[in-house]
Amino acid sequence: MRWPDVFFGSPWSNHFAHRVLHKLAFAVVLALAFAASLGGALLRSPSSAQDTRAATAAQPWPVDRDGQPLRPQALGEVEARFARAFPGRIARFTDGREVLVLRTVAQPTRLLHPAADCWRALGYRVARLRLEHDARGRLWRCFHAERAGSAPQRVCERIEDAAGGAFTDTSDWYWAGWSGRSTGPWTAVTRVGPP
Repeated sequence: MRWPDVFFGSPWSNHFAHRVLHKLAFAVVLALAFAASLGGALLRSPSSAQDTRAATAAQPWPVDRDGQPLRPQALGEVEARFARAFPGRIARFTDGREVLVLRTVAQPTRLLHPAADCWRALGYRVARLRLEHDARGRLWRCFHAERAGSAPQRVCERIEDAAGGAFTDTSDWYWAGWSGRSTGPWTAVTRVGPP
């Protein structure tokens, strides 16, 4: 038996040296993969929110939704403040029954977060969070929001991509966009109406 075989044996032997070398090799591969993904994200990320707004500005806002004409509305104070730092565009419309808030982005961003987070931050109690299909068979994430001194609201949201795909989970959308499985620009549609 040669002396290296005494210490290392076959490549798959369960020896201390093998365990250490395999873990070390795995750590190096993991570090290289992280560095590559971070470098790719930095190369893809826009240099500023204004660059992203310019990229989404070419996409016009819709004039109707599901056959109902949309009328533009002014953003609320909180929405306008958020829009100043948002890396995309935000608009508010009504179809006469519900308020629709549209947020459009050209790149995946953590600033496109779930509507439930916004309502909670505004002091609403979010309840009955669930997935629902609308009359056209589209899937939405919906919840009821209640706050003392305000009328209860029913809120539904989804994110639509340029290829016709849709997401009800913001994290799922983010990673699909970041990895290239979904292409933008993306529009987050939030519907707000009575319960």
